[in-house]
Amino acid sequence: MARLYFSGLGCAKNQVDGEVLLGKAREAGHEIVTDPKEADVVVVNTCAFIEEARQESIDTILALAETARERGRLVVSGCLAQRYGEELLRHLPEVDVVLGTGEVERIGEALAAPHGTVLRGGQHTLPAADTARMIDAGARWAYVKISDGCDHECSFCAIPSFRGRHRSRPVEDVVAEAERLASAGIVELNLVGQDLSAYGSDRGAAELAVLLERLGQVAGIERVRCLYLYPNTLSEEILEAMASVAAVCPYVDLPLQHADAGVLAAMRRGGDAASLMRLLERVRTRLPEATVRSTFIVGFPGEDEAAFECLCRFVEQARFDRIAVFRYSAEDGTAAAGLPGRVPRAVAERRRDQLLALQEEFSRERLARHVGSRQRILVEGEGDGGWFGRTVHQAPEIDGVTFLGETAGGLRRGDLVEAEITASDAFDLFAQPPAGD
Repeated sequence: MARLYFSGLGCAKNQVDGEVLLGKAREAGHEIVTDPKEADVVVVNTCAFIEEARQESIDTILALAETARERGRLVVSGCLAQRYGEELLRHLPEVDVVLGTGEVERIGEALAAPHGTVLRGGQHTLPAADTARMIDAGARWAYVKISDGCDHECSFCAIPSFRGRHRSRPVEDVVAEAERLASAGIVELNLVGQDLSAYGSDRGAAELAVLLERLGQVAGIERVRCLYLYPNTLSEEILEAMASVAAVCPYVDLPLQHADAGVLAAMRRGGDAASLMRLLERVRTRLPEATVRSTFIVGFPGEDEAAFECLCRFVEQARFDRIAVFRYSAEDGTAAAGLPGRVPRAVAERRRDQLLALQEEFSRERLARHVGSRQRILVEGEGDGGWFGRTVHQAPEIDGVTFLGETAGGLRRGDLVEAEITASDAFDLFAQPPAGD
């Protein structure tokens, strides 16, 4: 049996794939180690979303290649493996085996395969409820991948070319996984998919609202958070379920990408600042206490100063709780890669920094509204500033945290505690647990 070291990169969906890979390896009797120098096999689960992600993946592969060469072998999985396959082997001869995103359950075969093997068939993995996953149960939260792939044709995005078309799991299967996770002590589910709000459409009917209602009935599950909702598929039924199911977090993750009509048209997304504002008003009417997060791209071909100013005005008017901003990355095989009007990298980076600086004021303003309220906090751990955790308004890994202070004695990772929010800044909340917690 092999000793396996795993390095995971990329999004939450890729993290679930990694957990399945590790679960299958452990199920087959292989040992998972935390030091690459103790491993017979090093696995790097890569990301290929944009240029920076690819470079991080390549840097990680090269950093671990020497250890793998000394001790055993190197397996590369994830989106970089799926997207480039044999080409990856040609450019990185250090790699022994390439394992695609649809083949992660074949990790046992990959560990025994000869140098130069490419295992790449299906475009994504949708693990069934009983599929082995290696999760950190002590954290008491987990990602649940309810769908993968995407049917949209955004001109900037290469993901459908290697993750495939939208496919989703049956409601009963997702509920069964939720029950299994709850029995292991998980209290928070974070639902992920490339287009979460289209869940079920591949099987004849959009069913996210139905799924939320069912998950709200699973004993032991206190929080259900929806990530990656798509503007065009966010229906009234979904918003109603989010508002009416007590376990569903008041949290809306809605990547809008831009607000200028010309840029949105070139992105093949459509709409304009006015239509997007109406969408946000609809969301906030249904969910007045919701945290609203979005993602934007700057430096898209043809984005002139007027288009960027339109985006800034929109962000100022929208008052998001949080945003992420990416510099446009020209991806091979996408329609946008051939568009005229390229924006210089330095200009795009300046716009990214400017938009984030603008948003910081609004994030500070939005977080301040929680001061004085009592919140239920899932304790994540202890750092230099003492214990910290997350409220229902804070998603794992992408948002800030709630600091509980150095004097919050008696806490353990995974505890759920009631606390009063006493202060905030542009990123985090600060709370004081009641005496005895």
